[in-house]
Amino acid sequence: MAAPRFLYRPTLRLCRAYSIAQTADVRTELVSAVKAAMKSKDAVASTTLRGVLAEVYSADKAANTQVPSTAIITILRKAAARRNESAAQYTAAARLDLAERENLEVKLLSRFLPPLLSEADIDKHLREILDGLPKPPKPGQVFKLFYSIVDKSTVDSEMVKKRLDVLLNGV
Repeated sequence: MAAPRFLYRPTLRLCRAYSIAQTADVRTELVSAVKAAMKSKDAVASTTLRGVLAEVYSADKAANTQVPSTAIITILRKAAARRNESAAQYTAAARLDLAERENLEVKLLSRFLPPLLSEADIDKHLREILDGLPKPPKPGQVFKLFYSIVDKSTVDSEMVKKRLDVLLNGV
């Protein structure tokens, strides 16, 4: 009598079981936060998080699959940046009540974001890349190599650009 087929390839079976664990992590956290906000009748939190989840689901439909956690984090960062910009405009227009609400939404979204890399870490990676490239290096090459090493969702791209300018020009 032959052994069951699943015994021949147990590692493949285990890989399939855990293949979406990281993707579901941020997504699950968002969904559970929406449920908790709705149960506690927190209108600001539920509206904000439902809007972000709508963007995530839209990205899922565009990709015809579930987007990874890094894409969800990018969506969260963009949503927080939009709200920061809105808060600045509301403050400039002396609408402090609306600016306060936007700042509250930014704090809410920042709970789901991992910390960004520090300037020192960015400089370290950029120096390693610059040491390996012929002089003078092209910024496009440096960015390509940098983002192949570092996940784009863990850095502020403007910070990377500024740090590269400083390292290249010595400003």
